[in-house]
Amino acid sequence: MREVGTRSRFITFFAGLDYLQFGVMLLLLGIGLTFIYSTGEQVDTESSRAFFGKQLHWIGLGIFLYFLMAAIDYRALPVRFAAFGGYGITIIALILVLFLGRTISGATRWLDIGGFRLQPSEPAKLAIICVLANIFSDPRFGKSPLKIAVLTAMTVGVPFALIAIEPDLGSALILLPVTGAMLFCFGIKWRYILTILLVVCCCIAVVLADCFVWEKPLLLRSYQIDRIKIFMNPGMDKQGRGLNAYQAMNSVGSGGLSGKGIGKGTQNELGFLPQTVSNNDFIFSVLAEETGFTGSLFLLALYMTLLYTILRTAFLTGGYGRFLATGIGTMFFCHIFINIGMNIGVAPITGLPLPLLSYGGSFTLTGMGTLGMLQSIYRSRDELIS
Repeated sequence: MREVGTRSRFITFFAGLDYLQFGVMLLLLGIGLTFIYSTGEQVDTESSRAFFGKQLHWIGLGIFLYFLMAAIDYRALPVRFAAFGGYGITIIALILVLFLGRTISGATRWLDIGGFRLQPSEPAKLAIICVLANIFSDPRFGKSPLKIAVLTAMTVGVPFALIAIEPDLGSALILLPVTGAMLFCFGIKWRYILTILLVVCCCIAVVLADCFVWEKPLLLRSYQIDRIKIFMNPGMDKQGRGLNAYQAMNSVGSGGLSGKGIGKGTQNELGFLPQTVSNNDFIFSVLAEETGFTGSLFLLALYMTLLYTILRTAFLTGGYGRFLATGIGTMFFCHIFINIGMNIGVAPITGLPLPLLSYGGSFTLTGMGTLGMLQSIYRSRDELIS
């Protein structure tokens, strides 16, 4: 009887999965591996070729995490309370980064834990989404906009400040649209939304003044100011600070309609595209050069399908699950939009990876873990529609 019951639960589990999302995720991971291998062979150093094996390792761990998260009932109280524990751990990790973190290219964003290099800002995004979903779905706060505003500001403000100090302004700014989308899903009144937008506009004005008006910057570092100035004027300093952005756009444009062929891109091989980040921040440029407009369009279609599955999950459920799906979907959308945008010149250069394609353990595990959580929500959809 026990064997029959176990088999029944096993069949029920796999029958309830969103296979469209699962299939798209596997395709994106496969494409990412292909171009991580391609960049490694083009750079042709021992360390660059090792990236493929490392990413394969992260994906293996990610698939385990994906099914683990899909199998866990996200509605269970211990699981929901665990979000607060995870939030606390990420805050501690973000503080430790400031004192014990590894500095690369002027930014201190990583903790070396054994043989693993963790970027705490990535799991922090998921922890924040889970805590906000708990707050917004709690009926005790439904009639108290002031409590919601204070709790939201505290939940987001502390990690935002810690991530911005590293500095990792790109990851910090992701928290703003994620929070805004979840507040909108909560049903916040328009006057509060307009107030928030006014505050955001004031912050943008201060940042622009830091770049173009004040002689001595107050908030931003020099390289951040240069990135914004180059974004506003792409032709400025093509051989210096603007080199990466200029070469990334050249790579995208040189692919033409059908590309030069996988493994045959010249921008990365000849060193015009920065080889240190060609498998991470600029992997879209490599893909666009080697597969052209056709390959880029196919990639965008896959991402649109992935976002559709997330949005569908949000609509098929309610309460806590809907807030989770909204926050996760917004996070994915922002990463996709900003990463591809900086490769084609419509967004400033940041260190945001392209979901499921870019090399890196922290965001690969975070991204696959969040998609596994969405599977858990999708499996419970019939019980939660409200």
